[in-house]
Amino acid sequence: MQRRYFMMTAGAAATVGKRATAADDKVNVALMGLRGRGLTMARWFGGLSDVNIPVVCDVDSTVVGPAMKIVTEAKGKQPQLVSDIRRVLDDKSIDAVIMATPIHWHAPGTILACDAGKDVYVEKPASHNVREGRLMVEAARRNKRIVQVGTQSRSRPVTQRFIDLVQSGKLGRVSMVKVMNCQMRKNIGHLPDEPVPAGLDFDTWTGPVPKLPFNRNRFHGTVNWNWHYGGGDLLNDSVHFVDVARWALGVNYPTDVSGMGRKLFFDDDQQTPDHMELTFNYKDKVISYEHRLWVPYRLEGSENTVAAYGTNGMALMGRWQGGHWEVRVFDSKGAMVSSDREPEQDQNSHARNFIDCIRSRKTPNADVEIGHISTAVCHLGNIVARINRNVRFDGAAERILDDGEAGKLLARDYRSHWSTPKGAHTA
Repeated sequence: MQRRYFMMTAGAAATVGKRATAADDKVNVALMGLRGRGLTMARWFGGLSDVNIPVVCDVDSTVVGPAMKIVTEAKGKQPQLVSDIRRVLDDKSIDAVIMATPIHWHAPGTILACDAGKDVYVEKPASHNVREGRLMVEAARRNKRIVQVGTQSRSRPVTQRFIDLVQSGKLGRVSMVKVMNCQMRKNIGHLPDEPVPAGLDFDTWTGPVPKLPFNRNRFHGTVNWNWHYGGGDLLNDSVHFVDVARWALGVNYPTDVSGMGRKLFFDDDQQTPDHMELTFNYKDKVISYEHRLWVPYRLEGSENTVAAYGTNGMALMGRWQGGHWEVRVFDSKGAMVSSDREPEQDQNSHARNFIDCIRSRKTPNADVEIGHISTAVCHLGNIVARINRNVRFDGAAERILDDGEAGKLLARDYRSHWSTPKGAHTA
């Protein structure tokens, strides 16, 4: 079974890749994960006229209805519902897989799909840890697959204009970018473990990671707040804006990361920090990051903000109250001199870019290597929070220097399972 789904000849993979290259041929995509971001993906890809969604997949039969309805109404035909990703991977008519699963399935699912000859759109964050992110890149490259990570700011016009401004020199020398995430998350309380609910294939939901008892505070809507499965809001939300900061400065990996993260406000089952303050140091540049998940207000009206500080002025890019994205530019005296607004809208421009790249075989806006590096930077911040000390990082080798305990958090052990990534360590 493992060889059947992990191995595909180069000729077979190439045949699958050719299906969608004809201008009059629609791209067949399969949607994996039908809740949360899966609903958004159903709307985005369902709204593209040159895309078919013949099959959708989820291991929880109780959540499939809304996404099925969206796809059926958009395409005029009800998709086939399956619960086993291997049926999708074995279907040569499927060109691409949309991974909208929980985070611990992002990398394993992407690797499986690439090895089966499928292109992949994988939701953010790219990976659960740095090592499996690198395995994703390797799988995409060896199979010549298009892999787009769901950091859709890469395809948002107002963000692209912000990047052009920062890199144009109009702000002077920009050596520091700050990322701020200010919002009110929920207290999830404390819940005991319980039997697996009816309709859920919990073994497949668990996938290749070591199996824990079922707990609703490690499941729908709460799974990201547990280190075993997720990475907190730094990976859940702020990875979008750390990606923008890295893009604006033109940097990849930091040389060292310092700061802190802790639970300051919530007394509940969340393991990940509700308060973080981090500094990502580069040779001559800095990314500063903070999040406060316990405030009912936004920072100057913006929930997520990227601030670029230059010697001649500064620019803010954020998601402001009132439902719009905006870039605000300030001069050297602190006066706002211009504003560039863009309505909050369904960002299917990122989905559009992915489909276009399936046809052209060009590199997508948020290529897997770009998504991997931005996600890995966030992983480093989480490692600092978990071990409560600073780390130094060798970006070329993707390893933490002189700290064995921290270095172990760059990867994880997996159980023996048909979805375990090739090259990963099994316990």
